[in-house]
Amino acid sequence: MSKQLTIAIDGPVASGKSTLAKSLADALGYLYFDTGAMYRAVTLAALQRKLSMDDQAAVEALAREVHIDLRPASVADGRLYDVLLDDVDCTWDLRTPDVEAHVSQVSAYPGVRTALTEQQRRIGLRGGVVMAGRDIGTVVLPEADPKIFLTASQEERAQRRFEELRARGDSTSYAEVLESLKQRDAYDTSREVAPLRAAEDAISLVSDGLQAEQVLERALALVRERQAQLATGT
Repeated sequence: MSKQLTIAIDGPVASGKSTLAKSLADALGYLYFDTGAMYRAVTLAALQRKLSMDDQAAVEALAREVHIDLRPASVADGRLYDVLLDDVDCTWDLRTPDVEAHVSQVSAYPGVRTALTEQQRRIGLRGGVVMAGRDIGTVVLPEADPKIFLTASQEERAQRRFEELRARGDSTSYAEVLESLKQRDAYDTSREVAPLRAAEDAISLVSDGLQAEQVLERALALVRERQAQLATGT
């Protein structure tokens, strides 16, 4: 039997890492765990409670209080998983413009990251897990093997997010989506706590011009190669 790996997939917003992680987990029979959904859930909870996003102490306290759970998708509406916030399904609420506008700030708070990282590590270290996020290979699970850094151009990522929003009836323009994505990239790569970057031993996978199935094929080949190396001790 092949060794049960802990696989980290990192990358910027709208790079397709969640889609890849879910497909890869399905192909391998692994657990799919999207850490970004947890940070979005904390952001949503803060918005619902009308907290100021600049009130770091209050947001960090909230992150320690709320109960967040990820489960297999229960509704065939395009979702990759269910996200429950205090036992209430909030899956699509996590993709609203308000959450998008504030999640980078919330996820940069050390107390928020600490509150969520312990649970992420406990799940990830069991093996048989594909975990997607922005600092999995560098901070949350540096033990992960293999690590994949998935990216694409800002224009292609903005087009993907624009089409996703339009399919759900959102009227946000492509120009607005692109500008928001550029701001998000700048924030994520320059923040003091766990900035977005590829781990030194990560394998870069650029998805420009590739269909999701092609990205999956390449990722699967990387995983199979690593499994073979571990099986032979190389």
